Amino acid sequence: MRLTFIYLASLLLIGTVWGCRTNPEQTEAQNGSLSATTPTDTSTQNGSNVPAPEWTKNATIYEVNVRQFSAKGDLASVEIQLPRLKELGVDIVWLMPIYPIGLEKKKGALGSPYSVADYKAVNPAYGTFDDLKHLVQRAHDLGMRVLLDYVPNHTAWDHPWVKQHPDWYTLVNGKMTSPLDDKGKPTGWDDVVELNYDNPDLRAAMIDAMTFWVREADIDGYRMDASGLVPDNFWQDVRPALDKIKPVFMLSEWEADPAQFKACFNMNYGWAMHALLKDIAKGKAKATAIDSLLASRKKEYPRWAYQMQFTQNHDENTWNGTLTESFGAGAKAFVILTSTFNGMPLVYNGMESGLNKRLLFFEKDSINWGTYTDATFYKSLLTLKHRNRALWNGEAGGELIKIPTGHDDQVYAFLRQRDNDRVVVLVNLSNQLQTIRLSGDGYAGLYTDVFEHKPMELKTGMTMTLKPWEYHVMTN
Repeated sequence: MRLTFIYLASLLLIGTVWGCRTNPEQTEAQNGSLSATTPTDTSTQNGSNVPAPEWTKNATIYEVNVRQFSAKGDLASVEIQLPRLKELGVDIVWLMPIYPIGLEKKKGALGSPYSVADYKAVNPAYGTFDDLKHLVQRAHDLGMRVLLDYVPNHTAWDHPWVKQHPDWYTLVNGKMTSPLDDKGKPTGWDDVVELNYDNPDLRAAMIDAMTFWVREADIDGYRMDASGLVPDNFWQDVRPALDKIKPVFMLSEWEADPAQFKACFNMNYGWAMHALLKDIAKGKAKATAIDSLLASRKKEYPRWAYQMQFTQNHDENTWNGTLTESFGAGAKAFVILTSTFNGMPLVYNGMESGLNKRLLFFEKDSINWGTYTDATFYKSLLTLKHRNRALWNGEAGGELIKIPTGHDDQVYAFLRQRDNDRVVVLVNLSNQLQTIRLSGDGYAGLYTDVFEHKPMELKTGMTMTLKPWEYHVMTN
């Protein structure tokens, strides 16, 4: 979702309600994170498995802000960097919206990519339809996949449908309206106008546009913006229409509706985990709260479903802060967690070069790539994800098993194992020295530290001291 609104993500964790950050520019609206009052939908536990392509089992995802990715800000410049991303360990390239942008009520000099003026065209500033097809083909040649960012809930005010099909839009007091949130309150997205999914002709036209890109450009799926503001029964129609062309992968930005997994989606955003990790970084929550959140997800989601785990994305970077602003000196410790938890890790463009600025949303603001100072760090994590089955996605991976440390309020330690593959992660999530004593069982053995490249033997009852924010990722 184009985060130009306040996040109201909250979750009941060990009797404490905690909230997401706010974006002061906008009015109140939910970002799709589970709230303390959201009822648990356990029906998804018994739902049938929404199909997922085989290539997703150990995949990682990389978000490209096309406008800011290069000085030219076009698709051809993204294609040039695909071999580098492949070498980094990226499997899925997610392109932020590539469609023409509305001019009416646009924000800033260039407008928002999420204000779509034509669902079946490429923004001329980004290149041509053939440029997109060439990019997708190049990605496929490299063994990579491409997701398009799609905006189903609203269009630009000057989208042709506004005049051609006014009955396809939501009316309030007889007038079209900017989007409302799932409580019927204004979102503040005044550069776009809300669609009405009660209209069957709109539904047909939207599915036609979605199938167009799969059929004509050979894309591999979608990241769906504000998907929770669109009815689940629409998503039930979307999935078979897309899979009829080719097996696709579907990412929902929403988190508050587990039933979406049953309807259409393979993965959703880990918004609540992201907010919790930021609170831990700032000393506002304890590391043990992670266990409560993971347990709730296990209860709410079908076994095969999983979340996208992240420390940055375009919303967070622009409106809430850079990696360092959000996580301080412990930034890499939290990247370690999001890269080894259950779920698929996201790398936002520029992180491998230590992105240290908030990229502007409505203006040109190119990434300074420098010398890719953190590329080795991310490559180590993504390569481990590929090779070690314990870290694979969904049911293909190993369950996260907590390792008690005696300092679990500050240190998070766990084992993941699948068949003979093991990964043990130890992370000090505090700015204090921590001397820990490992207990429990199942993890003892010889490992190699992924970052220090040296052997390490773990034994039950052993003690070790971790410096502030220190981490160890060990594999057998």
